[in-house]
Amino acid sequence: MNQTRVNQLADRIQVIVAEMLERRVKDPRLGFVTVTEARLTGDLRDATVFYTVLGGDQDHTGTAVALESAKGLIRSEVGRRLGLRHTPSLTFVADAVPENAKHIEDLLRRARDSDAEVARRAAQASPAGEADPYRVPRTDEDLADED
Repeated sequence: MNQTRVNQLADRIQVIVAEMLERRVKDPRLGFVTVTEARLTGDLRDATVFYTVLGGDQDHTGTAVALESAKGLIRSEVGRRLGLRHTPSLTFVADAVPENAKHIEDLLRRARDSDAEVARRAAQASPAGEADPYRVPRTDEDLADED
């Protein structure tokens, strides 16, 4: 199938799932869930929905269980609203973007600290050799000093 059509359907699935979680699924285990992306296979048989949850580990596990229990309801609504011959099966996957972003921020912070340390040491450093290591043409005064 045309990749543009697949991407459009994946975007539509993302919107439908987000609306369902916001309005129709009333499971108390659902925390602050954000649907970040939906990917659809080229044959339109399988859809992977990525989500993030605000909260701790208990919120993550509770949300995963709640999404699995509401999968049938969400899938039937996706099928009804997309109007496809075959409704894609849904798989919910916790998105690793927040953890990756935190790791990248930590690496950038360490790099800034390291750069600041190098700059601090460079400000206190003195040249290993002469202050001006480049050859300078001799002048008449230099020749007079040698005599």
